[in-house]
Amino acid sequence: MKINHGVTFRDDMTVELVKSSASDSDIIWAARVSTQGDRSLEAVNADPARSEGLIRFLMRERHSSPLEHSTFTFYVETPLFVMREIQRHRIASYNEESGRYKELKPVFYVPNRERKLVQVGKTGAYQFEDGTDEQYVHVINALQGSAVEAFDRYKFLLEQGVAKEVARMVLPLNIYSSVYITVNARSLMNFISLRTNRDDARYPSKPQREIEMVAEKMEEIFAEKMPLVYKYFNEFGRVSP
Repeated sequence: MKINHGVTFRDDMTVELVKSSASDSDIIWAARVSTQGDRSLEAVNADPARSEGLIRFLMRERHSSPLEHSTFTFYVETPLFVMREIQRHRIASYNEESGRYKELKPVFYVPNRERKLVQVGKTGAYQFEDGTDEQYVHVINALQGSAVEAFDRYKFLLEQGVAKEVARMVLPLNIYSSVYITVNARSLMNFISLRTNRDDARYPSKPQREIEMVAEKMEEIFAEKMPLVYKYFNEFGRVSP
């Protein structure tokens, strides 16, 4: 949806797999080197279904290091407040676009109507509930209005010759940024377990909805690339080994 000043509003997150070196067979050869040495190379292209029992054992007993040899590189677009929350995990390599060196695009996040708006309870023991139509209208009007005004001021400063790294200071946290994220399978499972809300998780998590949207898309890709590891990730309570 576009309005004046060229500002665009989105309510979604982008997660694309750029490349990967990830399969169920990775965990097999990485694990077997401890007992077979160079003979483990024979398992590099092995059929993982024939060694499913080993995968299940490693996942159940939380022998985690073999999972670090499977890697994923994602291209991700999120608003800044989500980006900073992702990077707090410190479990991946990140290369992000820089507002110091490029003019930022006028693309901003606004939640859709399904987004819960009201916090009930104290910090550490609360839940979120649906807001009223009136509250939602207030949220959208406030976010859209502040984004348009902020981007106008940003463009004005650039036109006055102010450096990009200074002009960007007027922009709000719901402006989108883009990043490459490279992460191994073990760390990816840790991220997914902490940033998704699932009833079958051994340790319940209550993530902010916007970062959960990112984790859900990464989980879909992980499940496709490593179906057996993903199967036992779920069977053993969605806990990273």
